[in-house]
Amino acid sequence: MARLRIGLIADTHIPEAGPELWPQVFHAFRDVDAILHAGDVHDPGVLDALGRLAPVWAVRGNGDDGSGGRPLQPEHPAWRDAWLVELGGLRIAMLHCVPIPEIPPHFTLERALRRAFGDVPIDVLVYGDTHVEAVERIGGILCVNPGSPTLPHNLDPQLGTIGFLEVVGGAAEASIWQLVEDGPGIAPFDWRRWRR
Repeated sequence: MARLRIGLIADTHIPEAGPELWPQVFHAFRDVDAILHAGDVHDPGVLDALGRLAPVWAVRGNGDDGSGGRPLQPEHPAWRDAWLVELGGLRIAMLHCVPIPEIPPHFTLERALRRAFGDVPIDVLVYGDTHVEAVERIGGILCVNPGSPTLPHNLDPQLGTIGFLEVVGGAAEASIWQLVEDGPGIAPFDWRRWRR
């Protein structure tokens, strides 16, 4: 049975968080089949560097799209405001900012996804913006925020988190990993301890 391993990353904020991504990110993603970047890239060179490892899809964040006082970043073939890609038989949606946690009746995930993708059924959502890692199911959709590898929890630049999506037989499982100084460069991360 075919197995896909997809690297998940968001909120890299290069060059503000540092001149380039930590080498641990590239080491961790060296054998992935695809990389999904959920926005606030800031430097399209990051997409080129990740693209040397695997095909990359990225969404524009509020720091990439000309809002928030930053200039609109140049076009890049991997970059869109929203993506809906099919990988391993699953429909994976990508947006930077979504209403999680939801604030019904107006700020719901269902409304945000319908606005971006119409009535297309979605299996997995990868998002960013908060710099806080999360994995949860909302309305049957596996929702994953890999956090930030460079500015975790909006703190000063430091080693943060990335994620992986394992797809086997049309089913997906997500995990969050902490970047670390030594060894293989990543360690399992108990993201639940940070939940409120």
